[in-house]
Formats: sequence, C-alpha cells, structure tokens
Amino acid sequence: MISLFDLFKIGIGPSSSHTVGPMRAARRFAAHIGNPGEIHRIRVTLYGSLAWTAQGHATDKAVILGLAGETPEGIDPDDADNIVHSITSHRQLTIDGQTVAFDPATDIVLDRETRPPVHPNTLQFEALGNDGSVIAKARFCSVGGGFIVPEEATETATYTQPDMPHDFTSGQELLDRTRESKLSIAGVVMANESALRPRAEIDAYLDRIIDTMMACIERGLTQRGTLPGRLHVRRRAAALHERLQESALRNQRPAHEVMDWVSLFAIAVNEENASGGRVITAPTNGAAGVIPAVLRYYRDFCPEASRQGMRDFLLTAAAIGGLFKLNASISGAEVGCQGEVGVASSMAAAGLAAALGANPLQIENAAEIGMEHHLGMTCDPVAGLVQIPCIERNAFGAVKAINAASLAMHGDGAHHVSLDQVIRTMAETGRDMSHRYKETSLGGLAVNFPEC
Repeated sequence: MISLFDLFKIGIGPSSSHTVGPMRAARRFAAHIGNPGEIHRIRVTLYGSLAWTAQGHATDKAVILGLAGETPEGIDPDDADNIVHSITSHRQLTIDGQTVAFDPATDIVLDRETRPPVHPNTLQFEALGNDGSVIAKARFCSVGGGFIVPEEATETATYTQPDMPHDFTSGQELLDRTRESKLSIAGVVMANESALRPRAEIDAYLDRIIDTMMACIERGLTQRGTLPGRLHVRRRAAALHERLQESALRNQRPAHEVMDWVSLFAIAVNEENASGGRVITAPTNGAAGVIPAVLRYYRDFCPEASRQGMRDFLLTAAAIGGLFKLNASISGAEVGCQGEVGVASSMAAAGLAAALGANPLQIENAAEIGMEHHLGMTCDPVAGLVQIPCIERNAFGAVKAINAASLAMHGDGAHHVSLDQVIRTMAETGRDMSHRYKETSLGGLAVNFPEC
C-alpha cells in the first residue's frame, strides 16, 4: 500500500511529473552536492518527455527553484517568478552559502535525441569544476505524481510501507482485507496509516488536503485573464461561475445543471494549475481537478455530506490510486493520459461511492468503471502546455466519476471485469502506445491543432 501522504501532495502547477518531480530532484541534488566551494558550475540535462515539453510544463522553472532550495509544498506561487528571474538575470545560484555559476539559457540542456534507458522522464545533474571536470553527478526519473527515483534504483524501487496491519497490493487483496477485518476500505487505509503515525495527524492532513482543494476551487472561480504560454488561452471559470449563479435564480433550470457545476469546479482547479498556482497532486497535477470537483459535488449537492464523509472519500481514493501506482503507472509520459485523468476518475468514483455508503464490492466496481472508459486515452498537450485538452479533460473525468459511482451503487457489486484486470489492461495499453502520444506533444491534437 502507498501512503495517502505520498499520493496527495501540495505543490504548484502545471505538472507533477514535469514540475513537482524535477523540483524535488534538483533540491535533492543541491542538498547532497558535497563542498560547493569546489564547484564552478551546475549543468542540468533533460531527456525524453521532459525535454520535449520543458517550457510548456515549466520544467526549466522547476529545476531552477529546486536548485535554489525551494520545495513544491513550501514555495509561494507568487514568489516563484521573482526567484527565477533573479537567478536567470544574475546567472548564478547560492548553494550552502557558496556562489555557483548557473545560466539557465545554456546550463539547462534539452536532449531530445537520446532515449533514456529506464524512464521517459529522466533528468541529469552535474556539478563541474573550473576545468570542466565532473565533480558530482546524479540522474533521477520523475515517475509521475511528483515521485522521483534515482535512475539506478528505478527497477528495484518499492513503495510498500512497513508493518501494515492490512497490507494489500491488488484490488482482490483489498477486498479480502475488508472481509477479514470487517472494516470498510477507508477503515483499512486508516488502520494502515495509523500504524505509521497518530490518528490526529492523519485527520489533520486529510483536512489540510480538503481545505487546499476547496481553496483552489474558490481562487479559480475569481481569476480572469489569459493563461501563460503562446496559446493565450482565456480563463473561463469566473465567467462560467457568473452564468451559473444567474441561472440558479430562474424558476426553470435544466436537469443537467449539477453537471455544469462539476465541470466548473474542475475547470477552476486546472486553470489554477495551468497558471502555476497551488494545487494537490491527485494523483498528478495534470489531473488535479477531478477529485476536488467530485469532492465539492459531494459537499455541495449530496444531503448526507459530512466532514468525515470527505475524509472517507480521500482514504478510499488513496487505496485505489495506490493500486494503479504499484501495478501500472500514473505517469502520462509512461502510459498516456489514461494514467492521469483516467486514474483520477477511478479514484474519485471509488471515493464518492464510499462517501455515499457503498459497500466494498460496489466501490471496487465504481473504480473499475471509472478506468474502463478511459482506457487508451493519450497525452497530447497542445504546444506542450497543460491547457488544451487537459483542462476540459478534467471536467469530463469528474463527470464520468460521478456516473461510475452511480452505476455501481445501483448494482450489488457483482460485475464481470475486475479492477485488477482493468489495471493490467491499462498498463499493457500504455506499453503498446506510441511515444508520440505520451506527453511529448509529437502526436494527436498537439500536431493537428493550428497554433496560428
């Protein structure tokens, strides 16, 4: 089981694998660089998907911030640009009190030719001496959801937490643990987390995640203007919000209006993500709007909603997200958008079903339905920006999640295709998918959309 503390992380947009992960990798390298007084210059090389979409996904900015010692959860998004501007203009870093030369224009190298041997999201850090010799070197893989792994450890890396009373690595094992323990899925996850830290700390973290998600929605509903990048995409959430508020005053309102609100919530979050705002990786930044939108739907439109229900939602979603992380991938660069929006929709479907009182079999069914109808979804961001089709795709993922939960709860939990089978299929589909459709912006909408 993967801890919910790892699956739900506070960070800045626009991408968990291209922004959050590289920032963490850069900070780790800078923190363990040795004696910075011996170092003349830092060089960073981005490979694969990171190189193809570096500017659009703000990977270059993330690397600069990480080398400066900033963290995704600690950086104020409003300060980030000033820090980057200062380092870029002075062409130097300060590491452990020592000044080191670093010119992002030349010292961040985009290698689009070399195919990284382990993972498409690979980045290399080198500390160089005065004579150009390499004093220190490290290579990391950003494997999705903000997770980073040293390249040499990627194949053997394990995410299983120690001493779990109800450990599970598959959907079937999760159902077995609920049956053996007489606990809900949320109860199983809480028992496991409680073996690692106090219950009060877990509840406080869940509440912090909930509050950050809701705050992100609220901020997104008020912001106007255009998103950064050469597409000049206009922010829509504020205007959509005004129109929905006006519509709410009418005597006759369309039956599908609630779905418009769900879409609005998701769009608000993903516009914040695209602008580099504070979001929750859930399980990634590119899919950051799905779970908050469905959670807000539960809070605002379900009469039985409660704070504990919102916690159970996240605990259950974490169980499902962990299974995808362990047995497939949550990286768009590895398996396409099915691993991001698809996984988020599956997590949200399970979480909503749990919050509404579904039994474990129905919850597993909801998660299976949520992913089944995202299988094969490509990752093809236009201009390398997490905007088109990413923002609207989150809205559709949220609506699908609610539909999946509803369908599952109208049944008794019995179904032909298991969650484990769908996870296996998603992994196989991702392996078979051309690299052009895996966050490189080399295929799909990214090449068929005229930018001028």
